[in-house]
Amino acid sequence: MTKPASAVAVGPVILLGAPGAGKGTQAKLIAARYGIPQISTGDILRDNVARGTELGKKADPIMKSGGLVSDELMLPMVGDRLSQADCDRGFILDGFPRTVGQAGWLDKYLETRRFEGLPMGPVVVNIKVGYNQLLQRLTGRRSCPVDGKIYNVYFQPPQKDGVCDTCGAQLVQRKDDKEEVISKRLLEYEAQTLPLVDYYRRQGRLVELDGEAQPDRVTAETVAVIEKTAGRA
Repeated sequence: MTKPASAVAVGPVILLGAPGAGKGTQAKLIAARYGIPQISTGDILRDNVARGTELGKKADPIMKSGGLVSDELMLPMVGDRLSQADCDRGFILDGFPRTVGQAGWLDKYLETRRFEGLPMGPVVVNIKVGYNQLLQRLTGRRSCPVDGKIYNVYFQPPQKDGVCDTCGAQLVQRKDDKEEVISKRLLEYEAQTLPLVDYYRRQGRLVELDGEAQPDRVTAETVAVIEKTAGRA
């Protein structure tokens, strides 16, 4: 009998992609399809702070001051999260690893894990979107402060410029979505992530997908990569 998608072992999946590439959306869809957790370092940090763990207590003041939590604190928290029972069939990492050093740590950690019938190591998918497309996706975002509905002035504009279709409220743009902020974030991402992409390419693990395609196509291609790696396609 063939196992349903939500019951099969998937193993670790790493999604790479710039801000606005759609990796968060894809992570949620893949997690729901296979019944595996979507894991982000932000969630891990907030959980440790909320539970008052020793690592969380050390990380809390750093986070409140806007600083970056060091690998010395972050990696043990990631290891603890990945060791939990809901990760036994696999998991999706969204936003981790961010550096080659973190990727090396993850490789060593995964040597201690076994996933039913799967080869060792993660599936690594890089969702590629051009700079101009990313800029339009991010700077074009507008949201309704009343009902939370999201628009994009380039791709999904409201019927009336600057006004919510549903409630008529004036749409707003987040400060983080201003062009000067977005340009800086994209440049920082590229500088930080290119070595990581090269790291996984040299391992022969990297699969690059066109993130400018329709979201359902990107999902289908990501699923195909996972199924092929798991030997089911």
